[in-house]
Amino acid sequence: MSGESAMLHRYKAGLKTVLFLMVLGCTSTLQAATVNYNDPWEPVNRVTFAFNDKLDAWVLKPVATGYDTVTPDPVQGLVSNFFKNLGEIRNLANALLQFRIKDAGVTTGRFVVNSTVGMLGMLDVGSEIGLDYRYQDFGLTLAHWHVPAGPYVVIPFFGPRTVRSTAGLYPDMMVDPVTNVNDSHDRLMLQVSDLISLRAELLKQEGLIVGDKYTFIRDAYLQRRDFLITGEVPQDDF
Repeated sequence: MSGESAMLHRYKAGLKTVLFLMVLGCTSTLQAATVNYNDPWEPVNRVTFAFNDKLDAWVLKPVATGYDTVTPDPVQGLVSNFFKNLGEIRNLANALLQFRIKDAGVTTGRFVVNSTVGMLGMLDVGSEIGLDYRYQDFGLTLAHWHVPAGPYVVIPFFGPRTVRSTAGLYPDMMVDPVTNVNDSHDRLMLQVSDLISLRAELLKQEGLIVGDKYTFIRDAYLQRRDFLITGEVPQDDF
């Protein structure tokens, strides 16, 4: 396979991974500042990536694998839905900051319905009645405000980011209900449970990774952010 064909194949597989890993559906303006595909910090990023990858292989993946083995799929779904429902607070806050009134209304409806009829969000009743999930975060809000993405960067423990999405981490954490749990033990247990649940969801997608793992994950992440901002599938992929 030629270098060009291999790259095209990697990008196609990357998009498939993105569509598997994330629940998409947000709407964004085409005028928003899209991502920068340059990677000027690649040497340092690769070192950080290797550290994160080792940490995952030694700690997080084994725990997530054990959780996936002993926990029935329906129960995993309930746990995943619970934390996804808590994320609606972040979605709502950022929809309002972007003046997406319709999205804010849908997100509010989802949160109310799922938190009540859906048993604290464990059941996604909202989707069943036509209230589709609309992901938002503060990095996307900054893009909507035309803040440049900045270079791609790999953050220890947090993984792939752009400078812009990194700047959104703290505001998003501040509106996260889990972060605001007063009891430190309960807060830690919730954060660990959320992390393990998310990592378990990704186990089945690992087989889609082809070629250089660093490059694949970088391209998949940037494609995902581009899609979330523009709502358009990259033209070169089809």
